[in-house]
Amino acid sequence: MPRFSYRDKIALITGGSRGLGLEIARQICVRGGKVALIARDADELARAKTDLNRFAAEVLTIHCDLLETAQIQSAVQQTLQRFGKIDILINNAGIIAIGPIEHMQLKDFDRAMRLHFWAPFILYLLVAPQMRTNGGRIVNISSIGGRIAVPHMATYSASKFALTGFSDAIRAEVARDNIYVTTVTPGLMRTGSHIHATFKGDHSAEYQWFDWSRTIPFASISAERAARKILNACKRGKPNLVMPSSAYFIIAANALFPNLTARVMKIVNRSMPPRVSKSGDEARSGAEVRDKK
Repeated sequence: MPRFSYRDKIALITGGSRGLGLEIARQICVRGGKVALIARDADELARAKTDLNRFAAEVLTIHCDLLETAQIQSAVQQTLQRFGKIDILINNAGIIAIGPIEHMQLKDFDRAMRLHFWAPFILYLLVAPQMRTNGGRIVNISSIGGRIAVPHMATYSASKFALTGFSDAIRAEVARDNIYVTTVTPGLMRTGSHIHATFKGDHSAEYQWFDWSRTIPFASISAERAARKILNACKRGKPNLVMPSSAYFIIAANALFPNLTARVMKIVNRSMPPRVSKSGDEARSGAEVRDKK
């Protein structure tokens, strides 16, 4: 594998205005790279650019809704016009919808699939042709929910499974062009995702269990540590990255004992909030639920 340095490399990062995406951008800037950040919230993008300016790095922020193909195309064009190339594509943007399957609708699955699968696929189509000239890196940040289906997270798991499958499928094919694909499977992240997640069903109860689960020390990982591991894996062209270590055991247990895992998930589901009336069909953000408590 050719030697790889982040210095003067151009990284296009989706969901780069906060959380893990912003931390990845910080660490790339520290290593001498340049970043283009894609996000929907203009205010968050402005704050992210101010944050990154302290590293004296070249930063491009692009207001873009990844649910819209035309906006994705425009974002790639803007990046190429500014930097002339894209060396690294990091598909990090994501949404989490929590709630019983009875309260999930077609639009919930459609939104998750468009963001977690179709947007990375479209970005691949747009970025890969120019990467074939000098090689490149593609990092697809999936989830442990993309390896093991989780109760009350059907839209998330279904769409992350799709991203994982796509990422793993193209790896061997694009390697001939010196494009290295890394599939990242993180466990729970300590990035404030509970605030930005949406909840259906018994909103308060769903929020409480999700907020509790992300604080389990052995099952979660900080954004700073996760970003460092992701960039090291990207540099090495590592095919897969699973973190934290506890996630390995969960995935291995599911692979070796799928029927037992299925029974365990049924038991777990019994302790989770039940479906409620039609009021549970309304989606509320974690911030809304928290403020009403």
